[in-house]
Amino acid sequence: MCGIVGYLDKTRNNAAALGHTVLGMLNALGCRGPDSAGVALYGGTQDGQLVVRVALASRNDFDASAAKILAAAGKFAAVGDSSITDCYLRFQIGAEACVQPLIDAVESAEPGTEVVSLGRHLEIVKQVGSPENLEATYHVSGFQGTHGLGHTRLSTESRVDLSHSQPFWGHGYPDLAVAHNGHITNYHQLRRRYEQRGIRFYTENDSEIISIYLAIQLRAGHTLEEAFESMHRDLDGSFSCVVATDSEIGFVKDQFALKPLLFTETSDFVAIATEEVAIRSALPGNYAVREAQAKESRIWRK
Repeated sequence: MCGIVGYLDKTRNNAAALGHTVLGMLNALGCRGPDSAGVALYGGTQDGQLVVRVALASRNDFDASAAKILAAAGKFAAVGDSSITDCYLRFQIGAEACVQPLIDAVESAEPGTEVVSLGRHLEIVKQVGSPENLEATYHVSGFQGTHGLGHTRLSTESRVDLSHSQPFWGHGYPDLAVAHNGHITNYHQLRRRYEQRGIRFYTENDSEIISIYLAIQLRAGHTLEEAFESMHRDLDGSFSCVVATDSEIGFVKDQFALKPLLFTETSDFVAIATEEVAIRSALPGNYAVREAQAKESRIWRK
């Protein structure tokens, strides 16, 4: 019953009202997932720095936790603007910082800390509760950018907390985000295989395996198209999945087509959603919307 959305502004307007549109789509799907909500939005810093969003562990003293994390990060490159909103620390850091050592240092600085997103363009914000709660806390409707994903979650197996919420970042791979509706039935087999290779998992959510899988594929030099093709071979179960990188957005659907997914493309935008009402409510106009078919995948570039 989870709801997923994706949106790309095709007008090449880097200051498009991205957050407002994605939130509007999510609000229309709120009844599908009351447990948590999240967005992955792509904007970008003016100077090309990396933007890091960290979920802080200690609710007693966020300022002290943030100070430890920023000190650890500062050993890799110059740290720029930083701010704390609720349990999130957001900061910028020089693009020369080595990504995986930076992540390891940040998450070791304070027990329970998690890097939720990292990239030149990507920012993920998610929390327990409805899309309305997400807006009330983080004001995502004011975010400007080019493309993004959204997710509302109804938990069927794993617990309800920030870490288990979606979208998921492809940990260690900058600017990769995934929103998934479905069930990966060979999750435990794949997880054991990856853990034997030293890959860390942050949750018990089977959707996390998709972000890890795609990060591995892209890191190996495969295109997103090729990664989508291999998903049909390597991932079992029923799934509809929306994926974005710094320059692309797309979807992939499993061979059984059990999970709904619809999309439309006009001269101005691409929109993808679990239900048509999410597209129509946020993007009024005269255009056709169609259902994605079994094993279908599509990719658009900004």
